[in-house]
Amino acid sequence: MILHEYKIVFGGAMGAGKTAAIQALSDIPVLSTEALNTDVTSHEKMLTTVGIDYGEITLDDGVKVGLYGTPGQDRFDFMWSIISKGAIGAIILIDHSNDNPLQALEFYENAFKEYTDNIAIGITHIDAMPERPTTMYREWLDKIGKNYPLFYVDAREDKDVLLLVDTLVTSLEVTLQNG
Repeated sequence: MILHEYKIVFGGAMGAGKTAAIQALSDIPVLSTEALNTDVTSHEKMLTTVGIDYGEITLDDGVKVGLYGTPGQDRFDFMWSIISKGAIGAIILIDHSNDNPLQALEFYENAFKEYTDNIAIGITHIDAMPERPTTMYREWLDKIGKNYPLFYVDAREDKDVLLLVDTLVTSLEVTLQNG
């Protein structure tokens, strides 16, 4: 093992599943800064993260991973760079049922690639819009020449979120061993 502690950041729009993902995976009670959602035009959920979510997981090999969730509203984007400092990567969650999920993907990919090139993408809420093709995400990544790992996940399922975390950790370890 090359490193003994990691920090992974979760980014994405409000309602994409960042808080749910951290809650599904964390070994400790999640520190959350959720407040009453006053932006119901963006999303109808009652609560939204306004600061940071924090959880931890210890992987099978003893490596501890800090899980940091960012607020989804772009008015809080000034916090993203602060939260992302020192992270080994970012998991971007995209709500498939969003009015324009490719626009959201482009926005968050552009934002978080400023902080890391180790990015994994999780597409959530597939069940809410099953008629919408999922191939559009890989086609978009091909169009921009990126080959980020892309998974269709349920952010409430620990095995789905763990797949995203393991992907980032493995990607970093391969890079460090080859670099």
